[in-house]
Amino acid sequence: MNADRAVPKIPGPAERAVYTTRESPPGSRAKLLDVIAKAAYDNNRAYEGCSRCVLWALQTHMRRPDDGALRASTAMAGGVARMGETCGALLGGIMFAGQVLAREDLSDFDAYVATMEVAAEIFDRFNREFGTTRCHDIQEERLGRSFDFFKEEDREAWYRRGGLEVCPLVCAEAARLTAEVLLPEESGAEVDAHRAL
Repeated sequence: MNADRAVPKIPGPAERAVYTTRESPPGSRAKLLDVIAKAAYDNNRAYEGCSRCVLWALQTHMRRPDDGALRASTAMAGGVARMGETCGALLGGIMFAGQVLAREDLSDFDAYVATMEVAAEIFDRFNREFGTTRCHDIQEERLGRSFDFFKEEDREAWYRRGGLEVCPLVCAEAARLTAEVLLPEESGAEVDAHRAL
């Protein structure tokens, strides 16, 4: 194999559960968080579209059926319609919070307030983790520059600079921290994600 064509080792999302002992038993919160992060990472590596990849991982592993949100999330990728603004991975997580907590009844002000509080916590945690919530800023920090995905040369440069390694890791972290906010802390029992929500 030509050394110039070698495939780089993909780091994958960090596993935080303990897998060598029963400290993190099957079904534990820690292992569920790892599964969600890995699913978001794998989705983004395979399909791209950060917002939908994060949302699907959360919906699937936290047992929340899709109600059309997955389709709606597609245009949030790349910092809202690939414009480099608010990170699509963050938006996928916030959309999931809305899917779980918000109500279709516009007069349900309590649900509105509860949704905003959780969304703000997800936003703040993401901002602390990455130092920004802006897609272009994350690209500059992690890839050395930002990219205009409407330009062919920038799309190709994103791949060459490792975008398909970096962005999936952002997706993994966004999915994990969203699930951390929404799932209650363990009390020693296995987590039932469906009942928890």
